Amino acid sequence: MPNEPAPVPVHTRRTRFDPADELRRLSAGGPVTRVSLAPGAGDRPLWLVTGYHEVRHVLGDQVRFSTSRFGARTPGGTSRTQRPDDGIGLLMDYDPPEHTRLRKMLTPEFTVRRMRRLRPRIEAIVTECLDAMERAGPPADLVELFAAAVPGPVLCELIGVPRDDRDDFLRRCHAHLETGKERGERAAAGTAFTRYLAALVARQRKDPDEGFLGMLVRDHGEEFTDKELRGICVLLMLAGLDNISGMLGLGTLALLENPGQLAVVRDDPAALDRGIEELLRYLSVPHAPTPRTAVEDMTLGGKRIRAGDTLVCSIPLANRDPALTDEPDRLDLTREPGPHVAFGHGIHHCLGAALARMELRIGYAELLRRFPGLRLAIPAEDVEFRVRSTAYGVERLPVTW
Repeated sequence: MPNEPAPVPVHTRRTRFDPADELRRLSAGGPVTRVSLAPGAGDRPLWLVTGYHEVRHVLGDQVRFSTSRFGARTPGGTSRTQRPDDGIGLLMDYDPPEHTRLRKMLTPEFTVRRMRRLRPRIEAIVTECLDAMERAGPPADLVELFAAAVPGPVLCELIGVPRDDRDDFLRRCHAHLETGKERGERAAAGTAFTRYLAALVARQRKDPDEGFLGMLVRDHGEEFTDKELRGICVLLMLAGLDNISGMLGLGTLALLENPGQLAVVRDDPAALDRGIEELLRYLSVPHAPTPRTAVEDMTLGGKRIRAGDTLVCSIPLANRDPALTDEPDRLDLTREPGPHVAFGHGIHHCLGAALARMELRIGYAELLRRFPGLRLAIPAEDVEFRVRSTAYGVERLPVTW
């Protein structure tokens, strides 16, 4: 029997493109609001941080806020628990100095210049997906054939999964992520997924290629453990799949519902870079980064936070704060890009941001070029949205052209 669905956490609730009214009401009471007791933390409260400046403050202060679920720092600077094997290498759960050590070695592999090496393969993958959509003929589900079909092969290309292995590897990865599946089935898929990555790391140790893993092995050798390399690959896959598919599907819907805005990027491809930043801000596909634990007592947004309290930062509300931009609830692809927090902020700013921007730019540009008459095949009010996920999106998007 499938597990009963868990209640949707308040910070993930949306109404189409917007934060849900319930979230709006909470944020109206101030930029920091107590919402419940933190799970597993006894009588400690859970705070929802919604103000733009307050979110940047929390995400940017690694001294007073810990990200680690497995060894969060206490006011004395010590760790509470040991990190289990399945938490090794998951960078978003690391505090300095461990985070600093790993991030320093990884950052050169994610520069814009390095990511450009992937551009021809990304272009080919996007073309293959759009070819399949054209063959399917209208109406076609843009999520299945394009939005969800692009990021997996791109990530496999990045970490070096051979093409013959990709279908099975991605099937297991998606099964592990699918919250609607029975827990045992998800766990089995996750075990097979991580076992494959462990074998991939072992192969790269023996014979490193020119890809991401091979370069890390060649450049840093024993500075990485095998478990760290495996965990980094897990993180890249889990973070990259839903976020990019969410942005491609949800962004396409937003453009189709705003034909004047769609014309901005369709008629002037040079405007797409600016337009993508506005879509990232407006849609805010990630609900929240890793929760933070306060390391010391403090006042934040007028509320007294105690050491040990948990804070969840709302990306959608921070990016819709008038403190960031005028008329934040309006989609305006000509808007001067501001420092949104769709990729986070501080030392945990998304490592793959350059890759994500490249995928989105290539994906949107080629979609609009190939299908200039693209339009919804169902009424807009019938579009189903994806809510039970770490990233927002649409379940299906039937389109015609």
